[in-house]
Amino acid sequence: MKYLSHTLILPAILSVLSAYGSTGTDGKNRYVKHLVFPEGATIEQKVEMAAHLVPEQRQLEWQKRELTAFLHFGINTFTDREWGDGTEDPTLFNPEQLDAGQWVRTLKECGFEMVILTAKHHDGFCLWPTATTKHSVASSPWRDGKGDVVAELSRACAEQGMKFGVYLSPWDRNAECYGDSPRYNDFFVAQLTELLTNYGPVAEVWFDGACGEGPNGRRQEYDWSRYMQTIRTLQPDAVSAVMGEDVRWVGNEGGVGRETEWSATVLIPEVFAEASQSNEANGVYPMAKDLGSREKIASAREMFWYPSEVDVSIRPGWFWHARQSAEVKSVEKLADIYFTSVGRNSVLLLNIPPDSRGLIDDADVNRLYKFAEWRNATFEDNRVRCGKRLHKLDEGRSVVYKFKKPSVVDVIMLREKTECGQRVESFTVEAKTAEGWHEVARGTTVGHKRLLRIEPVEATALRVTIDGCRAKALLCGAGAYLSAPTAPEVSVESLKLLPREGRTLLEGDALTLDLGSEQTIKGFVYTPANGVYTPATAVRYRFSTSLDGNVWESAAEGEFGNIANNPVAQVVELDAVRKARYVRLEGTALDGSETLIPADDTELIGE
Repeated sequence: MKYLSHTLILPAILSVLSAYGSTGTDGKNRYVKHLVFPEGATIEQKVEMAAHLVPEQRQLEWQKRELTAFLHFGINTFTDREWGDGTEDPTLFNPEQLDAGQWVRTLKECGFEMVILTAKHHDGFCLWPTATTKHSVASSPWRDGKGDVVAELSRACAEQGMKFGVYLSPWDRNAECYGDSPRYNDFFVAQLTELLTNYGPVAEVWFDGACGEGPNGRRQEYDWSRYMQTIRTLQPDAVSAVMGEDVRWVGNEGGVGRETEWSATVLIPEVFAEASQSNEANGVYPMAKDLGSREKIASAREMFWYPSEVDVSIRPGWFWHARQSAEVKSVEKLADIYFTSVGRNSVLLLNIPPDSRGLIDDADVNRLYKFAEWRNATFEDNRVRCGKRLHKLDEGRSVVYKFKKPSVVDVIMLREKTECGQRVESFTVEAKTAEGWHEVARGTTVGHKRLLRIEPVEATALRVTIDGCRAKALLCGAGAYLSAPTAPEVSVESLKLLPREGRTLLEGDALTLDLGSEQTIKGFVYTPANGVYTPATAVRYRFSTSLDGNVWESAAEGEFGNIANNPVAQVVELDAVRKARYVRLEGTALDGSETLIPADDTELIGE
């Protein structure tokens, strides 16, 4: 077998590649997790090999869980920030009512099967009493300095049958050794070793790729090979995610997977040496629209089974902020996200941040239960009879799924036997009505699960035709459902916005407006121009009001949650309504510099 140079980096991964060339039940070679195309292989040969690229068992089990909870919790919870700078006082951390059992119980009852905790975020504050730094819970007043959030959550997961995972940020703004690459790599591996040794089984290790160091910052060369080998040695059943080798970031933090989502991709995980150069040469990157088409395969030298995880927060920000409790995503929005994540061959990683008490906020709890009720009501009654049978289909062939009885449906579900690979490239779905067969949907990839919303139709059967595939398509599941109703999403358009007429833009270093007369103001909305994040986009804000333009009062100050990765409308409601003729909105960019917020990007909320 011939490997590219970067595949030789991780000794632990070589054992994975030993399955290269093993024979499946169809008599064809199977390639577990990774394959390298022979020199001179034709596109037909490459596509045939791609059809037999299969996941490792840990990847297969990971995807079956479908729903994972993210718990962003730490010093930021007490400083009202999203990205701490590492200078925070550990004595601020004091969640006096912390109850990991409440977290796990709530999440399990709402259908989640795994929890991932931010054991250390970018600020470097550790939620366990690590031997590597004093910047941890051991220096806080919580539990008299003897607390361990990681241990309490791990124990609660074990008691309630929930899988447990850890997030450990490679970027550390507190560690003195960060930037001294050999020293910091020792430091980081020591932290990783503690987490993977002292807290029982770990099912997922999540490495964030974020790093806000500027051109004059401390440049750290991460030893990904060593990190991966530490995981494989200490927790061989754990998947490594994002900056890992098993699970990739979908490419956005809005909850949206691709319409065509391949798990069998030409994208090389960034933890391998030369991955960036190879990916660039093949025209692929984490946000690319196409990661696995025949066109991409034609120019690729290798492929990986590298499924996507869709991370999104139930709130505008990743950490809990009291002001955002009225902005928890509606059931309607969560349902949309479910269809564009789990319904597009991905795992949904939904962030539910515990509050400063150490509990999941009541607003979030109530929404999670409503979301679970919607899923149960929608998917409890599959109208298809014998929907779990395996069907082997050549391109152009069809399978008919009969209904138990005539039914009105508006959701279609299809599944592939992904332990044998991902093969469907395109398909058509028809419904049999009283007038005959009618096309109701078309799609591309299927993978672990594909959900399609259609116009409601009364039918007695579905016919699925495979329009394009690699080798034989292996459909192992089908369903037809009628979706339960949801409450509508509260949108910016539903807010009472003050008219722009009569305003005057005043000169200055910040957005300052003369409204022309005294107005009642409840808040404001900031929307980055064209929905695009740039270095000039405001990340933090200060909003002030005045009656006369001379005496100003601060009305709100904070951080726009996750605006860098999700630059959508940011709604800020004031703690109390204000009477004002003048308003001022000051912005700070990610690098800490002041930035001028355009008047056209701002709306004021009235009473």
